[in-house]
Amino acid sequence: MSDSSARRLDAAYATCERIMTHAARNFSYGIRLLPPEKRRALSAVYALARRIDDIGDGDLSDHEKLRLLDDVRNSIKRLGEPTDDPVFIALADAASKLPIPTEAFFELIEGCELDVRQTRYPSFPDLVHYCRCVAGSIGRLSIGVFEPGDMAAAEPLADSLGIALQLTNILRDIREDLRRGRIYLPLDELEAAGIELRLDPSGNVADDGRLGDFLRDQAVRAEKWYARGLALLPMLDHRSAACVGAMAGIYHRILARIAKNPTSVLRERVSLPPWEKTLLALRALTGGRP
Repeated sequence: MSDSSARRLDAAYATCERIMTHAARNFSYGIRLLPPEKRRALSAVYALARRIDDIGDGDLSDHEKLRLLDDVRNSIKRLGEPTDDPVFIALADAASKLPIPTEAFFELIEGCELDVRQTRYPSFPDLVHYCRCVAGSIGRLSIGVFEPGDMAAAEPLADSLGIALQLTNILRDIREDLRRGRIYLPLDELEAAGIELRLDPSGNVADDGRLGDFLRDQAVRAEKWYARGLALLPMLDHRSAACVGAMAGIYHRILARIAKNPTSVLRERVSLPPWEKTLLALRALTGGRP
């Protein structure tokens, strides 16, 4: 590789790392525990995932969002061809060195298209499909960076952990999502519980007293997905396990807080202070259980 090509590649990775540092927040606590080459590769994966998410969550018309998502899909199909886009330059390099299953980005795009169309989920299996698209895909992409000894065994565990994190997001963001017209909780279960998700005049989620138990039950179910997904950690090298443990640990702690006080999410976004995230990352680095 010529000096100019090397500088161009370094600049592309630097762009991805800036995107990750600026936007990743919870994920950044784990990603920074990786060695430089894996950190750079994961930053490229994250930068493209962030671009896809930003399209789906942006302010453009639905028609324009779908067009842009299709443009990204076509760009992924051309991965490795000459381009001036730093994210695709970095991702192509990472995918040439590591077994990153870049086709999983197509599932992420599918999930974002479901969001654009404000798709509702009739049952929990339908919701799991959505979670697998938007979060399980990231788990499988990340496994390509971590390179476990048994990829076939590790991928479904990474998928399960991604689903656990997304179920946590859905509970945490119930108020924000409802304000945007999005409902992710299974419609058949809401109906069976006699619950209609709606906003009250103050912009919070209306509660007639039934939501607390319902959300606690959803948190218990998410906990089962963590139990499956965290079986991935012993399959990874120390630094990769620390990365995953830190990221999962932050979301796992958020889920625990929701389970303890489920109606809190109806009024506010449950989060952890930076000191607690740092403590969880240090615990993961020393081999503590998330």
